[in-house]
Amino acid sequence: MKKLFILLFSFLTITASAEAPVEGGEFKPGDMITHHIADDYNWHFADGVTLYLPVILIDNGTPKVFSSSNFYDENHELVPYEGYMVSHGHIYRADANGQPAADQSSLIDISITKNVASLFLSVALLFAVFFTIAGSYKKNNGKAPRGIQSFFEPIIIFIRDEIAKANIGPKYERYMPYLLTVFFFIWFNNLLGLMPGGANLTGNIAVTLVLATLTLLITVFSGNKNYWKHIFATPGVPVWLAPIMIPVELIGIITKPFSLMVRLFANITAGHIIILSLFSLIFIFQSIAVGPLSVAFATFMNFLELFVALLQAYIFTLLSAMYFGGAVEEHDHVGDHGHGDGAHH
Repeated sequence: MKKLFILLFSFLTITASAEAPVEGGEFKPGDMITHHIADDYNWHFADGVTLYLPVILIDNGTPKVFSSSNFYDENHELVPYEGYMVSHGHIYRADANGQPAADQSSLIDISITKNVASLFLSVALLFAVFFTIAGSYKKNNGKAPRGIQSFFEPIIIFIRDEIAKANIGPKYERYMPYLLTVFFFIWFNNLLGLMPGGANLTGNIAVTLVLATLTLLITVFSGNKNYWKHIFATPGVPVWLAPIMIPVELIGIITKPFSLMVRLFANITAGHIIILSLFSLIFIFQSIAVGPLSVAFATFMNFLELFVALLQAYIFTLLSAMYFGGAVEEHDHVGDHGHGDGAHH
């Protein structure tokens, strides 16, 4: 929650400062930060190094495919192309005045954006790493791990023993593929987002929404009779409280994955905004005294974000395992009368 407030504060501060022109230039930190953390139809790595991604549209059932470079002129300003235009990060039909047309129905955009390209890259990287590890296990069967296998094996064992077994119990094995996948997916993409020119994939709320929804679906479909009994007939709660308790418990099912979604999105996006804000101070103040200080703080924040990248992957995986454990736990109601282990369960 603290990071969410930092995110909002930083964004409002930079947006406000963007309104004030910088003497001798047109640098607007708000535009710069938004450009770096938002999705786009091209992938800008550095000045003069831009990858223009394919635009794929289905307009009234007719597919249209072309390069996003057609939306930019020689000054890299947005221009309409073949009746379409980019506005606020989305493609619209353009009218005669070069503005979004009133009718946007039947226009479906399935373009390869920067976040989608980063997603493909991270998936390819995950496949390459773990197929290599799988091959090492087959080759070194019964022997000490070597190479990349020796680096990842302690992490995999930690997830198995300290996250899955500890929070799910005897039925942990069926959830290991998902827990390992979500941990390394989040961690790898967090790290890729910190690289120069990296995409802010895990800082995209649509991505965190999908991950949280997967956790919700697995939890709901894994729920045993004790899990649902706790929702609809909580042991030890008077019947007359059921109209209050049932909605509260049902809301709780949704709020848990919602917190997963917001926590990952807010922490990763806040980190990017803070680092870019610190670099922006150099151009806002245009002072040689501010430069080294801004770089020092930004460098410190970047190293801190390396830890946050791992921490957020761990927290998402840990909480998902806790939700799965609550869904499959076999409750012992001996203690419902005030004795035994019932208080724990």
